[in-house]
Amino acid sequence: MSVHGTVAAGYEPVLDAFVRNFQQRGDRGAAVALYRDGHKVVDLWAGTRDVDGAEPWAVDTAQIVRSVTKGVAAAAVLLLHQRGRIDLDAPVGTYWPEFKAGGKERALVRHLLAHRSGVPALDRPLTPAEAVDGVTGPAAVAAQTPAWQPGTAHGYQAQTHSWLLSELVRRVTGRTIGRWVAEEIAHPLGLDFWIGLPAEEAHRVGRIGPVDEPATVDGGGLRLRPKRSVSEAYRDPESLTRRAFGAITPLPDENDPAYRAAELPASGGVSTARAIARFYAATIGEVDGGPRLFAPATLALARTEESAGPDRVLVVPTRYGLGYMLHGPAAPLLGPGSFGHPGRGGSLGFADPETGVAFGYVTNGLRKGVTADPRAQALVRAVRSVL
Repeated sequence: MSVHGTVAAGYEPVLDAFVRNFQQRGDRGAAVALYRDGHKVVDLWAGTRDVDGAEPWAVDTAQIVRSVTKGVAAAAVLLLHQRGRIDLDAPVGTYWPEFKAGGKERALVRHLLAHRSGVPALDRPLTPAEAVDGVTGPAAVAAQTPAWQPGTAHGYQAQTHSWLLSELVRRVTGRTIGRWVAEEIAHPLGLDFWIGLPAEEAHRVGRIGPVDEPATVDGGGLRLRPKRSVSEAYRDPESLTRRAFGAITPLPDENDPAYRAAELPASGGVSTARAIARFYAATIGEVDGGPRLFAPATLALARTEESAGPDRVLVVPTRYGLGYMLHGPAAPLLGPGSFGHPGRGGSLGFADPETGVAFGYVTNGLRKGVTADPRAQALVRAVRSVL
């Protein structure tokens, strides 16, 4: 296996961990990037472009990053707030009157960002075609009766997050969220990141798919099994967990060009690792001399705890700021002040303002975990070791 890219002096442990991910942890194709104080210090890629192929991963290979997309989508809402276009404490119905239905009159914009909307699942799942048509999803979440009174509890909006945030942005700006992110975030920062992959970029994107999990973890111990309560929640077709992750049924083919072209900000973003790292670097400071995304007050909103405790969907304690997962046992990041978002199966992006670190990891080999993939965690430990 050949590893390509660059590593600044002092960051060699990240390279070592990246290599071990292929040797010991089952990676097929992956990339990792790291910014420190606005400057790129790690940019590595290796393996195959397709999880089931032989063509090498190239410098510009991108992949679907699943829920890592949520972190960039959240930035759209926070930036609209920063610009005075959205009041986070206003009812969602102020901008989207139909959302008041079913007892959601008091659901606030901040509740959508902090997974407190009460709408993590739908009474009737959408078909893959309905999920991407731009109309059925927003209408379904607007009509849905909440599973709890909005604002009183939290539960991961695995798929419904797509329609909650995309319709809010469309109502406020008149633009789809994919277009808004492209014009206001990706283009100004030079990011190879898309919510809705353009046809002309499709040749760069590899195939994703499941990979076997190693029988052991670092140190030779047995692979940890999920708690029984978590396993039972995923097995029970009536549980909120299964219903949340199954809000699109049957599961869509994520390698289908039509799915990649759809604007699904909960799970359908396509990106390189360096774009994720560069995005997070811009949330906490200037990047290569360019402007930062978040003003200090907006950065505080992203990483100040808004939800904490038992997650009604993930069935473990989780922590959220406004739009971002926060460091904790369920989603280990770099340190207590870190904020970001993992993608189910492996990918991860986050920033840590205290150290000036911004991190992006993308893989085409998907494992079963939702938040704490061993490959990403090995890279994070390597980053921690050099600080």
